[in-house]
Amino acid sequence: MSPTAPQRLSRLTDTLRRTMRAERVVTTGPDYDAGRTIWNGAVSARPGVVVRCAGPADVQAAVRAARTHDVPLTVRAGGHDWAGRALSDGGLTIDLSGMRQVTVDPVAQIAEVSGGATAADVVAGAQLHGLTAATGSAGSVGMAGLTLGRGYGPLSGRFKLAVDNLLSADVVLADGSVVTTDHEREPELFWALRGAGGNFGVVTSMRVRLHRVPALLSGLLLFPWEQAQTVLTGLADLLDESPDELTVQYGVLPGPDGTPAVFLSPTWSGDDRAAGERALARLGTLGAPAVSQVGPTTTSDMLAGIDALFPFGRHVEIRTRSVPSLTPGVRTALGLAGDALTSPYSAVSVHSLHGAAARVPATDTAFAHRVPHLMTEIIALWDPDDTRAADHRAWADTVAQALDAEALPGGYANLLGPDETARIAHAYGPNTARLLEVKRRFDPDHVFQAIPLPPAS
Repeated sequence: MSPTAPQRLSRLTDTLRRTMRAERVVTTGPDYDAGRTIWNGAVSARPGVVVRCAGPADVQAAVRAARTHDVPLTVRAGGHDWAGRALSDGGLTIDLSGMRQVTVDPVAQIAEVSGGATAADVVAGAQLHGLTAATGSAGSVGMAGLTLGRGYGPLSGRFKLAVDNLLSADVVLADGSVVTTDHEREPELFWALRGAGGNFGVVTSMRVRLHRVPALLSGLLLFPWEQAQTVLTGLADLLDESPDELTVQYGVLPGPDGTPAVFLSPTWSGDDRAAGERALARLGTLGAPAVSQVGPTTTSDMLAGIDALFPFGRHVEIRTRSVPSLTPGVRTALGLAGDALTSPYSAVSVHSLHGAAARVPATDTAFAHRVPHLMTEIIALWDPDDTRAADHRAWADTVAQALDAEALPGGYANLLGPDETARIAHAYGPNTARLLEVKRRFDPDHVFQAIPLPPAS
């Protein structure tokens, strides 16, 4: 008779405690709770066992034991996947959050980053040497998950996406072996990792390119809601003329008084500080801002500001649509988002793929969507004791549906939910067949399931 799921889990746990330090294998207690705590407080999955990994050997042991005892596994690094794919009920969670080492070579301008390091960890290490990294806009996000899933961010106009700055990675595969992959070693795996996430193995370490930015300028502009369409119309014209060095994140936020506001978060990464100051000042003339806080900053401070707006523990539902540009239809949808806002924490954030990131050939990485476009992130956010969860989810759906007429096929895989099958099918464009062949080669049994992949034909 085949063992039951509880029996398999019990045998797995015994095996792990014999092969690694017992305190790293937890099923209850504070360390277990820390391992199953992720950004979205609505995710209630309870793994059967959490392995608090200290290094690659722990990851290898966990993968081998899970395969031997036929227990599903998930991987938790930064824990920022809103859909909760870092956890599964009754399974094994490989927790990398203790592996946060960052080592910087300031001459080569390269950082070696352990699998559990956050974007803030990487930026802090780089900053000690007058360098910075291409990250997303939040510091608490895991650097590996962000990078492997593409990584739009404030420096992407000049330095491309986070995924384009990956130089190599150490990966624990489904059989427990470790490979180092780059353009020369296992190049197909390296190609697939860059855009299709952790669907092929566990990245325990990676090397990323760093950059020197002597004149980083950034900040926040908030415009009253009655100026929304005026500001967005002017912004559409301005962005058409923007250089690579200027990236503007913008959208809808609740203002200090709880009413909706238009926000602009510009970042200048060019060497010419005076040109940057002129560019940021021009944004302020699009309306009469209620808040204008722009000037010299550090990447660490930029990331910390976003983290403060979106802390761990609130309940989250996210939708995403990619659109070609800030058209009248998109501006109308953003207006709807503000008019119908149901929560004092929800937001719509628009990220731009332009400049250097749009000049990468579509077949260079698994992420094929390289024409200039806007990625909209529709974030419904509410307190755990809020009884209007259905209303907040409906708001996110309504805004997403308002963008459907403008939307490009597919979407940003890092944000797509597991049930968005129509968008997942188009998320990798012409790279889909090649990507699925890499999956068949390196993980034919589908041991690893991270961000969505299209179904096999």
